[in-house]
Amino acid sequence: MSYTLGEAAKATGMSKAAISRAIKNHTISAEKQDNGSYKIDPAELHRVYPAIVAQQEEQQVRQRSTSTLDATELNAENRELRAKLEAVTQRLSDKEAVIDDLREDRDRWRTQAEKLLLTDQRAHTIMMPPLEPGTAAPATQAPARRSWWRIRGHE
Repeated sequence: MSYTLGEAAKATGMSKAAISRAIKNHTISAEKQDNGSYKIDPAELHRVYPAIVAQQEEQQVRQRSTSTLDATELNAENRELRAKLEAVTQRLSDKEAVIDDLREDRDRWRTQAEKLLLTDQRAHTIMMPPLEPGTAAPATQAPARRSWWRIRGHE
């Protein structure tokens, strides 16, 4: 018994165009008839594309196996998942506590740094001699920049 193109498409759940492309790409071998139709061997077709009946049977077997799970197995799995959830929640709260401690430390260090900076600025303003009226502040010279050529030692 051989399939025609339409029968092959129905048997696999594919379109006729897909089966035709597979024949033209030499993925499936088929015999071309005098009238232009194809004669496809079922074994050759199902080598590449599984039969739709087999796919439906597989789905039914999967559904049966999942629906026959025992209630005790589900309860055991639920207990295990709840225990994992509690452990993860505990770890999360521990990490949040550490983050809060680090934020407090950061704020204390920031306050201390601001106080030291303020004290340092006051010391600089006190140590500078007052300017006489009518004189400009002394210009500070930036250090001379060395060219990259001299830095590399090519002078």
